[in-house]
Amino acid sequence: MTDRNTDSKPRNAFVEKAVSLYNYLTTGIWSDPRRTWWLNVLRTLNLSVNSFFNRDIQTQACALTYRTMLAVVPALALLLAIGRGFGMQQVLQDELYQLFPAQHVAINYAMNFINSYLQQASEGVFVGVGIVFLLWTLISLLGNVEDTFNLIWGQKGGRSIWRKLSDYTAMLLILPVLMICASGISLLLSSTLNAIFHFDFMTPVISWLLEGAQCLMTFLFFTAVYMLIPNTKVKFKNAFISGCISGIGFLVLQWLFVTGTLYVTRYNAIYGSFAFIPLLLLWMQLAWVICLAGAVICYSSQNVFAFSLDREVGSISQHYRDKVTVAITAAIAYRFVHRLGPASARDLMDNFELPARLVTTVTDRLCAAGICNRVLVADQKDVYGFQLAIDPAQLTLGELRHGLYNLGSSDFITNFSKNFPKVLQAFDKLDKAYADVADNITVASLIDNIPNLNTAQK
Repeated sequence: MTDRNTDSKPRNAFVEKAVSLYNYLTTGIWSDPRRTWWLNVLRTLNLSVNSFFNRDIQTQACALTYRTMLAVVPALALLLAIGRGFGMQQVLQDELYQLFPAQHVAINYAMNFINSYLQQASEGVFVGVGIVFLLWTLISLLGNVEDTFNLIWGQKGGRSIWRKLSDYTAMLLILPVLMICASGISLLLSSTLNAIFHFDFMTPVISWLLEGAQCLMTFLFFTAVYMLIPNTKVKFKNAFISGCISGIGFLVLQWLFVTGTLYVTRYNAIYGSFAFIPLLLLWMQLAWVICLAGAVICYSSQNVFAFSLDREVGSISQHYRDKVTVAITAAIAYRFVHRLGPASARDLMDNFELPARLVTTVTDRLCAAGICNRVLVADQKDVYGFQLAIDPAQLTLGELRHGLYNLGSSDFITNFSKNFPKVLQAFDKLDKAYADVADNITVASLIDNIPNLNTAQK
């Protein structure tokens, strides 16, 4: 009996420690005031996992997979059309054969279809119609990708239609050129190094160098995606770390896909040919999951400190939300009065240690109520700030409350006033009592002694 009790105590202690560790990693870590590098990594992983499931990345990846399938032929057609101009169409075809080694017949069929597509686009009644349709299909795909990235970053406003046309067209024309140049440089380096170094032992070294260069280009590609596509400012450090993680995941996925395709066709050639389409869909789905997961990591690593109170924000009281709303309005008014320029969401989060989710919610409501305007920061591209639409010396707390409380639909329930007349009378008295005091307090009178804003971004 004594031995059993002695054994049970260590087991119970182990279970308690495990539960305590789990609670700390899931919730307690956000209350830990320390900011060591390993705690930052744990917070980033915690926030990434929560953001991955809260934003339903799997469903977003499925939607992008479907849209990508619609844009596969136009994308390959554009890539091959530019490749022809450089005289490297065969190089691009060889890259596809290397990526899908068991599907040479399917790739040849696709190439014939794409050649026919390009011929129809260039010989139709209106030559430009086919090219416009091709570009519009790809621009629509990039627009959907931007919407998904903005959802991850919590950005409400996207690029304007003219910005999309100019930015996306530039990306669609530049990226294929870079891909073709990269393939040409790879072939040039391979042939040049092999010609210079005739030693047999240098062959694997050259191969490792070329593979390392390709890996680096993959990392830089994902880094560029995470920096350029979201309609917000992304730091290079966070984008590069996320790009390396996504690049490694993509390269592993590519190796598994090639190996799996060879494995299937080795045992059943008929099934392997049939499995090309579902395997391609699976590859696209997983590739988008990896890409979006990297975007979540980039977002989490850049905003990890701003989400230290995210759990509390989810259950915030209306009273405390009103206080934070007035405080954010006062901070925006401070920058307006002292001519410091519009306050961005990053300014509000960094200077006052406000949670990003709360800042986004409050500023969106202030803009929707017409109290603030969302404007571009003068010295930064694609960075939006918030500026009062009303003179802070005339904006009272009563007007602020009236604008926010009346935001949205109201008076749509039939016979509500007849069924609850006493309720309406009570709220009329409460509103009048609040207005008698709040109409005498201006936002400009609340901006004295606000700390930290002198160090805000000007």
